[in-house]
Amino acid sequence: MSTAREPEGPVAPSPGHGSPLEPAPFTVRARAQDTRDTVTLALAPTGGTGVRPFQPGQFNMLSVPGRGEVAISISGDPGRAGEWVHTVRSLGLATQALAGSAVGSLVAVRGPYGRGWPVESAGGKDVVIVAGGVGLAPVRPLVLELLRHRDRIGRLEVTYGARTPEDLLYASELAEWRRRTDARFQVTVDAAGRDWYGDVGVVTQRIPDTRFDGRNAIAYLCGPEIMMRLTAEALEARGLPREAIWVSLERTMQCGVGLCGHCQLGPYLLCRDGPVLPYGDLAPLLRIRGL
Repeated sequence: MSTAREPEGPVAPSPGHGSPLEPAPFTVRARAQDTRDTVTLALAPTGGTGVRPFQPGQFNMLSVPGRGEVAISISGDPGRAGEWVHTVRSLGLATQALAGSAVGSLVAVRGPYGRGWPVESAGGKDVVIVAGGVGLAPVRPLVLELLRHRDRIGRLEVTYGARTPEDLLYASELAEWRRRTDARFQVTVDAAGRDWYGDVGVVTQRIPDTRFDGRNAIAYLCGPEIMMRLTAEALEARGLPREAIWVSLERTMQCGVGLCGHCQLGPYLLCRDGPVLPYGDLAPLLRIRGL
């Protein structure tokens, strides 16, 4: 199947509302502390609000009343309806408020927005997924979707890296994934103490050991931009063409619908044209300092 852009994940109105800028009320149904500064929230609809289907890789705009709004990737299972799941790292005012939300508190949601991972393009191909840090959250729905339809693709190779073992997301789920015999999950950390028995090193060091046929493969990358660029170069060196590599970028999104221009990268508005885009189109832009 072609790796050309698929018409999935168009900008849509928020659940139960006519305007794409009007948020809907959701309640924190469950809260899990993933790491010292990262939590995962399960949000249930309030009142007549509904939960729209989403494509892996799309995002929502989330806000706590009076604390600002922020774009957060959807990290839940696309096959499970009835709730939004978001993994939030506490950094600024808005994310601090979200990360501190208690069960039962209110979160305003609008979305889903953007274009997601071209899942259908993986049909019949080897799939390589590389995520760094909280970059695992946007690819988690993709992993779950591919595992659900495991028979439709070739090899499935997932490499995930974090700074330390304490920074790894979804520890129990990672353990379950690594026990599977129909996919290969590599986990590495930049630095670790004596109680860590896994790999140590950046994710790019695992690429030479990744198994795929460069003539019939597709790659999905999410993490810091420098990590994605170096990983893409390593995959190219293994024979994977740029056109078969996809990356997710979420720079300074504010409106979510392509109106404010804050997330512009060259000719792209990442909230509207992305956040998932082909690396072949982005590679020249990512090498321009300050762009």
